[in-house]
Amino acid sequence: MVPPSKRRPPSATKGGPNAIDVHVGLRVRLRRILMGLSQEKLADALGLTFQQVQKYERGVNRIGASRLYSLSKVLDVPISFFYDDMPAAIAGQVRRQPPGLSESAAANYDAGPMSSRETMELIKAYYRIGDTGKRRKVLDLIRSMSKES
Repeated sequence: MVPPSKRRPPSATKGGPNAIDVHVGLRVRLRRILMGLSQEKLADALGLTFQQVQKYERGVNRIGASRLYSLSKVLDVPISFFYDDMPAAIAGQVRRQPPGLSESAAANYDAGPMSSRETMELIKAYYRIGDTGKRRKVLDLIRSMSKES
């Protein structure tokens, strides 16, 4: 048995991206879209190519600690934002899942509605409503409609 200190972290090189990297990438994408930034604008702010931002957002390339720090500053969120709402099954894999199996978890990762373009458009439109009272009414309407379904 390999002691924990000698284990390599799950990598994105075998069998696809790691589920945690996919989650972090989706959170980068979410915040970028909410701020109205294109991949090109975010890339310019970070000194990267837009292709690199695409890879980060898809979880294909792992985001290093210094880059995550830069992202948090550019996107104006705490670093913890990128890990918020992580499904327990994925968060738990860090301690319980043996090396080499985390890649398959990425294939089963369900990002839920937050990864859909429709959700992003809805959120952007919602925040374009300047009047907070009107926004509250829209939210109440959506909640009442969802209870009917």
